[in-house]
Amino acid sequence: VQLQASGGGLVQAGGSLRLSCVASGRTFSSYAMGWFRQAPGKEREFVAAIRRSGTYYADSVNGRFAISRDSAKNTVYLQMNSLEPEDTAVYYCAADTEYRTWGYKLWTQYAYWGQGTQVTVSS
Repeated sequence: VQLQASGGGLVQAGGSLRLSCVASGRTFSSYAMGWFRQAPGKEREFVAAIRRSGTYYADSVNGRFAISRDSAKNTVYLQMNSLEPEDTAVYYCAADTEYRTWGYKLWTQYAYWGQGTQVTVSS
């Protein structure tokens, strides 16, 4: 599986962005997908995941972000609303099988990663 993330940019606080992650491979629809982010000097952290069982969010983004997938387009999206300066980071999409991502908040459980897209939120 190869992943290509896009959609980042510079936005003012309160604004919105939609990130996209296009996956190659016929098994995309069976994979769990996640979004993670990493700010300078900080560890990579979980943002959101989409699995057969549903969607899951970090507390810090719950109610503001929404993850979705379009299997026909092999694409997963992260709609980000009400952005805050604290959301500034490089955002990565990740994928792996449902089985291997039982602890879906742990970035170490995902084998496939996109290249990252920068999101900068100005105050």
